Amino acid sequence: MAEVAEPTPSKEAQLLEMHVSNLGVIEEASIVFSSGMTALTGETGAGKTLIVTALQLLTGQRADSGVIGPFGDEARVDARYVIGDDEIVISRAVPRDGRSRAYINGSISTVSSLQELTENLIEIHGQHGHTSLEKSAEQRKALDRYARIDLTKLNALRKEKGDLENALLKTLGHENFQQELDFLRFQESEISQTQIESPEEEERLKESENLLANATDNQYLSMKISETLKADGLLIEEIGKLLQEVKGNESLESFQHQLTELIQIITEISSAARNFSESIDVDPQRLEEVQQRIALLQDIRRKYGETLQAVLEKQQQFAEQILTFENAGQMSQEIQEKLQKVETDLVEEEKVIASLRKKAAPVIAKEIELYLRELSIPEGKVEFLIDGPAGEQVEINVSLNRGQELQPLSRVASGGELARTTLAARLVLSTEPETLIFDEVDAGIGGQTALEVGKCLKKLSTDRQVLVVTHLAQVASYADTQVKVTKTENERLPSITVQTLDKEQRVVEISRMLSGSPDSENAQKHATELLENTR
Repeated sequence: MAEVAEPTPSKEAQLLEMHVSNLGVIEEASIVFSSGMTALTGETGAGKTLIVTALQLLTGQRADSGVIGPFGDEARVDARYVIGDDEIVISRAVPRDGRSRAYINGSISTVSSLQELTENLIEIHGQHGHTSLEKSAEQRKALDRYARIDLTKLNALRKEKGDLENALLKTLGHENFQQELDFLRFQESEISQTQIESPEEEERLKESENLLANATDNQYLSMKISETLKADGLLIEEIGKLLQEVKGNESLESFQHQLTELIQIITEISSAARNFSESIDVDPQRLEEVQQRIALLQDIRRKYGETLQAVLEKQQQFAEQILTFENAGQMSQEIQEKLQKVETDLVEEEKVIASLRKKAAPVIAKEIELYLRELSIPEGKVEFLIDGPAGEQVEINVSLNRGQELQPLSRVASGGELARTTLAARLVLSTEPETLIFDEVDAGIGGQTALEVGKCLKKLSTDRQVLVVTHLAQVASYADTQVKVTKTENERLPSITVQTLDKEQRVVEISRMLSGSPDSENAQKHATELLENTR
């Protein structure tokens, strides 16, 4: 299924109600919110801004102990939100001393968790608002949804690239695969070149070394043994004489046999001694060769094992590891070939997506500029800066006055201009969040422009919840629901009441907003006409 950016949320979400206690001059106040557009009205200084402050606290914005009222030791805001079939309750408490606390469904939480939860639920437009559209990622997502850019192939290629890179790393074991393979080959080759004849070779060589080191003496002594015991020697001659004397003497017959065996043994010793003497190599060069060979075998043992048997086993282990690495190398070669193709395809797809984004950006900018003109910002200019391989670095720059340089949306200084600018942008780039709050959107405007602002807010509320704080009857008249905030002065402390108005009460409030005279028949007639014209 194509991953085209759609403006519809995965689940319907709505702010249902909010309770505020000890916030500024509000001792206790509850507001039940409706779907569509809600206008929050009341006299200047009545406490409308405190309602926005309460919503700001719910979005995890900085809590100042200065907002705590005189009715207790802490300010508290609780709100109930519905997401699909689920309801959540979020709360924020601000004590006079210490850090603020956050709660989600009655359980203590962190402010950052509260921010994360409400990021795609509530957005506040105004001087100190919480506006996700100021973020580059949100601007890119909104652009893609508007232009219906299919990101399926791009995301699939990026995922495949990541999977292949992970598979390559897993196959090779680590990034130094080739170095380790080369080292294994060196070690195996070093043992192989030693050409160990057998596990006992070193012992045999040490025996040869002993012989060679004493070759002359050993040759002389072994020859002396041979000559002394030779068959025609004096010793054999004397034993022969004894043998002749005992022959025929039955009493000494056993000695005759023993003397015969003795002559045979002496003869064999003589012969063996001669052979040994003749086998001794009186060769200093051969001794040096044997000693060098022993030194080589000892060196190889120091590196790879206590015995030559252990060294041979290590060589076999190296050979098996090399085979495994070479097989992995073959597999990695195949993965690398696939990776190269994916990277090539990815570069091409990134170019396509970047082109689509750059093509759509001026069209979107023109549409936003048209809304800016309707919202009394006739000199408004909008430009998208698109950068990155796939154009993923998106930044909306605006200039709201003639001669003003383009600057990021987040740097628009005026609260009213910022609210109207983001309203224009939201009308074109309609995405999350589900609840939009506009404060100061009507600052510095009136007449026909106010009607256009109201019309735009009404249009925006067709698929989301919109709350607008307004002083203008033209804006309030477009609301589906109107909530009035009233401050009453008394001898003790001022009190704030929040009331959802019915049809007749709306006429009276709109009359007050139009003329300052809520009981004026002419004002009420005008108010009724205004409400009817904005239906």
